[in-house]
Amino acid sequence: MIVVMKNGATKVQVQDVVKVLKDKGLGVHVSEGEEQTVVGVIGNKQKALELPLDSMPGVEKMVSVSNPFKLANRAFHPDNTVVQVGSVKIGAGQPTVMAGPCSVESRDQIIQVAQAVKASGGHILRGGAYKPRSSPYSFQGLGEEGLKYLALAREATGLPVVSEVMEPDLVNLVGEYVDIFQIGARNMQNYPLLKAVGKTQKPVLLKRGLSATIEEWLMSAEYVLSEGNPNVILCERGIRTFETYTRNTLDLNAVPVVQHLSHLPVIVDPSHGVGHSRYVNAMSRAAIAAGADGLIVEIHPNPTEAWSDGAQSLTLPGFDKMLREVQQIAAALHSEDNSIDEEVDYATQR
Repeated sequence: MIVVMKNGATKVQVQDVVKVLKDKGLGVHVSEGEEQTVVGVIGNKQKALELPLDSMPGVEKMVSVSNPFKLANRAFHPDNTVVQVGSVKIGAGQPTVMAGPCSVESRDQIIQVAQAVKASGGHILRGGAYKPRSSPYSFQGLGEEGLKYLALAREATGLPVVSEVMEPDLVNLVGEYVDIFQIGARNMQNYPLLKAVGKTQKPVLLKRGLSATIEEWLMSAEYVLSEGNPNVILCERGIRTFETYTRNTLDLNAVPVVQHLSHLPVIVDPSHGVGHSRYVNAMSRAAIAAGADGLIVEIHPNPTEAWSDGAQSLTLPGFDKMLREVQQIAAALHSEDNSIDEEVDYATQR
């Protein structure tokens, strides 16, 4: 349930509502929008209905929220959340591009890739130091050594770093080296891990599970948010279907659906979504056209020699080409938005 305050409601009136709710033993989340303040009520709905909230000064109405996710719900937080990582703003209107190898293989490799990402206009460096693999015999990552190489690449280029954390016990260690925690698809419902990263204020990139519904995905985000960390970035990376010509089925429907349901930024991973480098450019363009807040793609200096996921990795020149194409699409969409605004202003003037 949410309590919608009147336009112009005072801080004292908001605080009075919050006090009444807390005195009843209910959790409260206050979201101050540009026009209205919304007080989210967390807990037993019946307790809230017993309170005379709609007659309190400054209250416009009470609205029941049927979705189980509360803090991730746009009703609780009408304005878009913008997650800031250094000077990079994710969800601020311009697509954020994260790129790098599936696995950090060496110091020289990751620095070379980082320099290429920066030269092409990318914003964030990705790289796996701990790798969850389907086979226990596959390369599992360099561990802390890989994290150190990522930190060196950040020092050399100034790019923020995102890398996966797989266990609650590794959160502190990984947090020493990275700017964004990545929660992989296989760990989307690893609730102890979600709680652990939720106790930090470091941004969390939460990938959708292989067979997860959108509601299950948002409920996983709720675990992070409920621990006090508001900096969650959702990542659509393809779901498992009956199709076998691609690694997964990239669910671009999820982009507008999530943006309707939630205030959290949502980016797309076309590399895992299709699993074949030849399709990555097309799906990157489609993701930006669908309104995604950014991309995370796998690139490698020599994909045929990559230690993992070489088949879905773009070459460095291929990444540069892809980035220029998505920038053109983003610019066209931005230009179209400005044209619409101008038409509205002109119509208003008339």
